[in-house]
Amino acid sequence: MSDLVLILVTGLGLGALYFLAASGLSLVYGLMGVLNFAHGSFMTAGAYAAWLTMDALPASMAVGLRLLVAAVVAVLVGAVVGVLVEVVLIRPLYRHHIQQVLVTVGLSLASVAAVQGIWGSDPHPVAKPRLLTGTVEVLGARLPVDRFLYLAVALALYGGLLALLNHTRLGLVIRAGVENRTMVQALGIDVRRTFTVVFGLGGAVAALAGVLYSQYAGTVSPLQGGSLLIYAFIVVVIGGMGSLTGTAVAAVAVGLVQQLANYYAASGIGDLSVVLLLALVLLLRPSSLKGATA
Repeated sequence: MSDLVLILVTGLGLGALYFLAASGLSLVYGLMGVLNFAHGSFMTAGAYAAWLTMDALPASMAVGLRLLVAAVVAVLVGAVVGVLVEVVLIRPLYRHHIQQVLVTVGLSLASVAAVQGIWGSDPHPVAKPRLLTGTVEVLGARLPVDRFLYLAVALALYGGLLALLNHTRLGLVIRAGVENRTMVQALGIDVRRTFTVVFGLGGAVAALAGVLYSQYAGTVSPLQGGSLLIYAFIVVVIGGMGSLTGTAVAAVAVGLVQQLANYYAASGIGDLSVVLLLALVLLLRPSSLKGATA
């Protein structure tokens, strides 16, 4: 029983990380129709911004406080990077989807090369607050405390994004701009600026995912964002392209399937199980590849 509880909680924690990584991707695609293959670069930027900030802060400062400050800095960096990418690269290509893919893939490759050239290819250890290294006993199982942090952040983000899209003027403008951009512009609303905000929000969320994933892994590395992006795409496709709620459900499913398969089958089978789950969803529901609304 204790083993099952441990697997379920760790699977939920991993699913929370996948949701954090996939939510920005789902948001940008669902609202703007942009398939952003550079999303992993946003996560890498956030992870490295947090790592550099933590190293720059005084060693006398508590690690938890340094992590909080670093997370804020990383989110701001991710938002700025997202805005710059949208303004410079994506905005001229909104009606050219193939070119969007090529540009974002090229940016992803270039960013990895840039990070490797500046900080090297080796992983760098990340300081972790003592609280997050501990465990708590639940139903006889010793559960890692950090998994509960990932779950709490993911739930807060999910609720915040839904509230933003459904209960704010910005959300109304975004959804209206997606449905009929010409009409919204005729009302005197700058849809381009609104879409820039969406891309900046996606970059900020991705940066936060990069920070928390670096805490999960204990290191930062140039290829970390790309590795997490693979699971983010799988989650988004399984959940339905552009569906925020579907993304949340799919992230939980992927995390649980991966952990259960690794434990009850063999280590490494979890990745194969996730791919098989993706294939099964695509066979039974090909519409997953089509856009949806959150």
